[in-house]
Amino acid sequence: MSKKRDRYDVSDLPEAQWEPGSHNQVLKNLQGIKSRRAMDILEARAQIHTLEWALGEFDKRHRFTAADVCRIHRYWLNSIYPWAGHYRQVNLSKGDFPFAMAHGVPQLMGDFEKDPLRRFTPCSLTSQTQLAEALAIVHAEFILIHPFRDGNGRIGRMLTILMAVQAGMPLLDFGIVKGRFKKDYFAAVRAGLKKNYTPMKRIFEKVIQRSLKPTER
Repeated sequence: MSKKRDRYDVSDLPEAQWEPGSHNQVLKNLQGIKSRRAMDILEARAQIHTLEWALGEFDKRHRFTAADVCRIHRYWLNSIYPWAGHYRQVNLSKGDFPFAMAHGVPQLMGDFEKDPLRRFTPCSLTSQTQLAEALAIVHAEFILIHPFRDGNGRIGRMLTILMAVQAGMPLLDFGIVKGRFKKDYFAAVRAGLKKNYTPMKRIFEKVIQRSLKPTER
């Protein structure tokens, strides 16, 4: 993909499908959209509706599963991509950083359900420090798996938003994860490979603080 747009590179090219006429900027989709900007707008609007649905669908007592994550992804992108809600069949990398191999995703998502999701959901943590740590572990582990062809970062954020709401928090504001903090974010993801969640925890501490003080922005 275009390095200029900092999109994900696809390592298994035979399985990569681009919308004809999009100059490899837009994945093949059910809407026939060729413009990256138009697709970004469509996905963003659908994401808002998906979060609204998920907030009503999953209550404070809900323990999230891998199937729930697939269901959220499907609800969001089902009218846009034929593979919505299904684990990817292509290998993905971000620059020189490879995510989990496609063939290992089902097993890894099973482990994700049995460990962090079972450990931290339903999320009833009252300590901001403990909450930041729980969100950091869940988010980092999910991003390292990168189970879907696209939309993993946004699904990962939605999942932590739902967990935070279970803990009595307002909707998380990820506005700080941009600019120089974006570099810190990817460094935190890399640290998760060695089970070092401290960098991601620091990011979520900032996200929580920002979310609790909307009047100061």
